[in-house]
Amino acid sequence: MKPRKIPQRKCVACQEMMPKKELIRIVRSPQGDIQIDLTGKKPGRGAYLCGKTSCFKLAKKSKAFERALKTPVSADIYDRLEADFIKVEDEFIANKENVQDDDDDE
Repeated sequence: MKPRKIPQRKCVACQEMMPKKELIRIVRSPQGDIQIDLTGKKPGRGAYLCGKTSCFKLAKKSKAFERALKTPVSADIYDRLEADFIKVEDEFIANKENVQDDDDDE
């Protein structure tokens, strides 16, 4: 049996290709809300980001979210996303370690 293909996505800041589960998804919903999606299943246009704060700051500086989400992103949305990003960063890292442990068991 062929091994299962792992979906790859590119970080909008550092341009590094990584497995989808190792990246944090920022989503623009059909209503225009921009938020963090840890499940990766919310509807809307998504942009992927490494779990590093430095990548978030680079994306903010280069306006990578505006290009990826195809909508203007105001400074207050960036500030809210940054606060949310810092909150979910620890949770994301813990989930990532759990996924890697599960992969090692197989």
